[in-house]
Amino acid sequence: MTEQTKRMRRQFCSLYAMLGNVSEAAVRAGFDPDTAFQNGLEILGMPAYQQLVHRLTRMPRIDPKQQVHVGLERLAFGTANDALTLLLSEEPLSGEQLSRLDLFNVSEIKKVKGGGLEIKFFDRQKALERMYEYASSADSGATARSLLAALAGGGDGEDGV
Repeated sequence: MTEQTKRMRRQFCSLYAMLGNVSEAAVRAGFDPDTAFQNGLEILGMPAYQQLVHRLTRMPRIDPKQQVHVGLERLAFGTANDALTLLLSEEPLSGEQLSRLDLFNVSEIKKVKGGGLEIKFFDRQKALERMYEYASSADSGATARSLLAALAGGGDGEDGV
């Protein structure tokens, strides 16, 4: 077994412990999307990796307050490089190339007439405002839950490309 295979399997375990979704974890770890579910099940059937997943799932979870802060920072300060790669690529990207793009700050992607793409981003100013409100809130637990609910409801970013 190659070192890359071992690394992908460990990455799968880490992602599976976090996401709880076999297919998504396998794709994000670098496995072929067509066989991701099968690869993930195979890994989960191996005792060494079962132990790793068990250890990872028993680790303390990230504090929701910290999770919200990190997410807002990514929205406010993240780059658009991968979105521009997607937009400007002359040839369609492969599934593997697409799975490696960081599109966290993208709220919507649409194909437009004529074969182009329209990409909308989450609003950076709104993310900064939310960070400020969140930081100055006395009731951070309730704020974290409301921010997570607001973010889960989708973005109404208006910065289209």
